[in-house]
Amino acid sequence: MKKWIVIILLLVFPFTSFSVEANGAEVYIALGDSLAAGQTPNKSIDTGYTDLIAQELKKSQQLAYYSKALAFPGYTTADVLKTVRTKESKELLKNASIVTISAGANDLLRLVQLNAANGSISYKQIQVNYALNMVRKNMEAIVKEVQVTAPNAKIYVLGYYFSYPHLRETQKVGIRKELNALHSILKTEAEANGATYVSVEEDFSNKEKELLPNVSDVHPTMEGYRLMANAFFKKYNANLQVNPKELPAPNPLTFEQILNSQREKAKSPVSRVEGLDHYLSLTELKPLI
Repeated sequence: MKKWIVIILLLVFPFTSFSVEANGAEVYIALGDSLAAGQTPNKSIDTGYTDLIAQELKKSQQLAYYSKALAFPGYTTADVLKTVRTKESKELLKNASIVTISAGANDLLRLVQLNAANGSISYKQIQVNYALNMVRKNMEAIVKEVQVTAPNAKIYVLGYYFSYPHLRETQKVGIRKELNALHSILKTEAEANGATYVSVEEDFSNKEKELLPNVSDVHPTMEGYRLMANAFFKKYNANLQVNPKELPAPNPLTFEQILNSQREKAKSPVSRVEGLDHYLSLTELKPLI
């Protein structure tokens, strides 16, 4: 995976230099883990909440540029912090007006051992406590780093839903407590450092089994991503919402397909949006990871 990340960075970043001149045009950069990247319940990449946010902004003629090149499946808060400190990321972020951050779940969930067959989980409390404390430190650092790099950006930190709806009821209590602690940390650190926290728990409540159909996977359907996008819009502009009929047809891609696609794009000149010569086209350049 790390090798793929390096390749993708090399393929994507040569096309990310641009200048901002239009008033009121949003430059949206998504940071974070597999949710920011749009991972499906079947381990492919497709339209996620970040894409749907960009789609709605484009529809309302508010979007100048969008990228989720800084979102990678498996990223922890430490990975996101390391990423935003790179020269390439700073170049991509510097003109951002909107930044969303999904990070923290992997710090916790990578410590959880799931037995999908019998609906049970196990984890070590000491390790979880340490991980949550690192989320606290790293999220503060991430928000501050983005503020310095993108001084004109509004920063939104996304929360998470309950990731294990298929567990036996007796197994849900402990992990729900840890996830609630994660949400509390993300909310506290976001708001204490001038960012906006976006909760998605309520939107997923009582629908988790439908929205997370794979008992062995914690990623939502496209409908779940739609709910996440709309939770963002409640904070950004409540007049904007993604309608179910606006969801694109599924187009899941494997990591190998993504790499091949990026290689082909790297061979061609970057297209421009008519009337916005200084902006890379959303439809022509939409990094998939």
